[in-house]
Amino acid sequence: MTYILLAVAFSVAVSVLLKLARRANIDIVQAVATNYVVAAALSVWLLHATPQAAIDAKATYVPLVVLGVLLPAIFLMLARSVRSAGIVRTDVAQRLSLFLALIAAFVFLGDTLTGIKSLGIALALAAVLCVLWRKERGSMERGGWLAPLSVFVGFGAIDICFKLIAQAGAPFASALLASFLIAMVLCWIAVLVRAARRQAPVTARSLGFGVLLGAANFANILFYVRGHQALPKDPSLVFASMNVGVVVLGALVGAFGFKERLAAVNWLGVALAIGAIGVMTIA
Repeated sequence: MTYILLAVAFSVAVSVLLKLARRANIDIVQAVATNYVVAAALSVWLLHATPQAAIDAKATYVPLVVLGVLLPAIFLMLARSVRSAGIVRTDVAQRLSLFLALIAAFVFLGDTLTGIKSLGIALALAAVLCVLWRKERGSMERGGWLAPLSVFVGFGAIDICFKLIAQAGAPFASALLASFLIAMVLCWIAVLVRAARRQAPVTARSLGFGVLLGAANFANILFYVRGHQALPKDPSLVFASMNVGVVVLGALVGAFGFKERLAAVNWLGVALAIGAIGVMTIA
């Protein structure tokens, strides 16, 4: 379980870094662009990934391009969400996004909807509503629930893209590297255009922050993969431990580390999220 604990810690670390980015005067676009350079390099070094297998499968072209666009976009939305809605809401929204991929599996991929899976989906949707509830007026305009809702939908779309790529026969590491490379190119185009227009000069501070972000982002992925490799006969245990661990640790860090204020209904949402993940694990 050491790998899973490390994966949980680095997943929450990404949210913490994004929370701190604004305080450190970091240009998030530059940081995200650098993050993908680091993640791509580490994919080649530690996962021995090559994008060729993903490129060879023609059915992967559309979902790979969509991934290349969604990955940096969701990073920017993550940054906005942890600033406006906090770590707790953002981490719960991210973890429950897997239920959107589950719904897509029933609608588009021929999966069978059972009673226990329906219960899991219902609990997940209720959890999202409870976690995102804000009593403050005008919170929607400030991104109070809109940003984490975008995280929920965006990560769900990313999961669906990875499922489509897997169906096409591309190995996970290959698809991951290919999507990182596409995202990296798009991000650096944005960085250079903004720098040329003098909107955001490239700074060593933002690039260095991006290295930390990329290392944490990739470590989360690496240790999650290692967890599945260490427990090949217990994928449901890895799944549940990872997702429940992130929800619980994210809630603790947000509430006690950053003094995020949550109402009773928000804590109910956290509990429902854990319950939904538990039901899905049983299913």
